[in-house]
Amino acid sequence: MDLADVTAASQNATKLERIGAHSHIKGLGLTNSLEPLTEGQGMVGQLEARKAVGIFRRMLSMGNVGGRSILLAGPPSTGKTAIALGLAQELGGSDLPFMQLSGSEVFSLEMSKTEALLQAVRKSIAVKIVEEVEVICGEVVEIQVDTLVDKKTGRLTLCTTEMETIYDLGQKMIAQLSSLQVSAGDVLQIDKGSGKISKLGRSFSRSRDYDAMGSSTKMVQTPEGELQTRKSVTHSISLHEIDVINSRQQGFMALFAGDTGEIKTEVRQQIDAKVSEWKEEGRATIVPGVLFIDEVHMLDMECFAYLNRALEADLAPAVMVLATNRGLSKIRGTQYTSPHGIPLDLLDRCMIVPTKPYTEDETRAILRVRCVEEEVDIADDALELLTRIATETSLRYAIHMIITSSLAAGKRKAKQVELVDIKRVYQLFVDVKRSTQFLLEYQDEFMFHQVDQNRSASTPITVASKSAEKAVHAEEKEKESKEVVMEEQTEAKTKDEIMQEG
Repeated sequence: MDLADVTAASQNATKLERIGAHSHIKGLGLTNSLEPLTEGQGMVGQLEARKAVGIFRRMLSMGNVGGRSILLAGPPSTGKTAIALGLAQELGGSDLPFMQLSGSEVFSLEMSKTEALLQAVRKSIAVKIVEEVEVICGEVVEIQVDTLVDKKTGRLTLCTTEMETIYDLGQKMIAQLSSLQVSAGDVLQIDKGSGKISKLGRSFSRSRDYDAMGSSTKMVQTPEGELQTRKSVTHSISLHEIDVINSRQQGFMALFAGDTGEIKTEVRQQIDAKVSEWKEEGRATIVPGVLFIDEVHMLDMECFAYLNRALEADLAPAVMVLATNRGLSKIRGTQYTSPHGIPLDLLDRCMIVPTKPYTEDETRAILRVRCVEEEVDIADDALELLTRIATETSLRYAIHMIITSSLAAGKRKAKQVELVDIKRVYQLFVDVKRSTQFLLEYQDEFMFHQVDQNRSASTPITVASKSAEKAVHAEEKEKESKEVVMEEQTEAKTKDEIMQEG
C-alpha cells in the first residue's frame, strides 16, 4: 500500500463524540485583534493567559516561531488544560499537528523514558510530501455491470465539459464502486497508478435529483478539459509515522496495532537524511507543531535534560506547552527544591503564563456552560447553590454534581434540576473536606490509619475533626500513662526480688 493509502487510513478515522471534561472547549475565545472575550467558545475567565497563548497562536500561523516553550502554571482547577485544548481547537483547522502527553504516561509505557518523549516530539512534527500523479477525473454518465458465472465485468462512462470516454472495469474496480455507492451524476477521481477511486461529490447538473441526495451531499462542478490529467497531491504525515512504517515488518499496520516499541537510532537518522533531501529538492516541507505535556512536574531529571536538548534541536516542535499545578517542590528523584518542581535551566527556556483562581461570577458562568453542554436544565436558585458549593469545595466537584443532579431530578419525574436535587446529591457524594472529617472520626475502623500530629496550620480543620483529633490524643495519652504505671510496677517487683535474695 502506498503513502496515499496510509495517510487516508490515518486521517479518515471516525471521531468518537462524547461529553468529556473539556468537550465544551471550542477555541481560545479571542477576537481577530486577540482581545479575549469574557465568555466565548466555551472559555470563561483567564483573560490574560488566553491572550498570551493567542499571541503564540498568531505567531504559529505566521511561521515566526520555533523551538519555544510555554509553561502554564497555576493552582488546580484554574483552566490550564482547557487553555491548552483551546489552542488545539484553534490549530484544528490548520495543518499544524498537535500532540498531547501526560507526564505520568512516560513512566507507564513499555519503553525508556527518553524514547517515549522522542516519539511524542516526532509526532508533533509533520512532513508535507508533494507528489505528482496521473489521475482520471470526470462525471459518471453510466455504469454497466455484467455478472458472469465466475466473475463480474463492466463498463464506466465518464465525461467532462469537453469529452466523454468509456472505460472497462475489472473486479477490484467494481468492488470499489459498489462500496462507495457510486451512481450516475457523481464526480470521481481515479488514480492511474494505484487504481484507487475517490468520490469528490455530486455534479451541480444533478442538483434536482432529490431522491439521490442526502443532507451531507457535497455539490461540485463538472470537471473541465481532458479526462486524464497530472495533478499535484500533498500527503501530510508525521515523522513518527514514517519511523514506524520503516522500522516494522508489517509496515503501516503497526500504527493501528499500537505496538510500536523502541525505534533504532539508525532508522531515524536515515529518515531525517531522506526528509532533508526531499526538502532541498522541493518535494517536501517540514511543519513543526505543538507538543503539550500536562503534569510536567511528574518528569524526572533525565526527562528534563532531554527536553532541554529537544528544544534546541534542528527538528524541534514549534511550541512546547507545559502545564503544572505545583509550587515550590522537589524535583522528582532528587532532593533539590525548585519552583514548580522543574529545573531552573528548563524554566529559563520557558515563557511562564500564570493562571489565577476563578471569581464567583466566572465560576457561575462555567457551571452554566457545562449545564448547556450536558443538556441539563437547571433552576436559577439551584445554580446559585451549585456556585456556592464550587467556591467552598472545588469546581470539579460542582461540575460532577450536574449530571448526577439531573438523574436525581429524572427519578422524581422533573424536567428541571431544583434545589432539592442539589441537596440530595450533596448528601450522597462528599467532597474532600467532608471525606477528611469522616476519616478523622472513624479512623480506628480503617486499616493502616495514621494521624499526623504535626499538621500544617494552613490545612482546614472543622470543629468535628478537631474534637476527633483531641479524642485520639487523649486515648494515646491514656495508653502512655498505663504503660508508665506498668513499668513502675515491674521495677518495684524487681527491687523486692533483689532485697529478698540479699
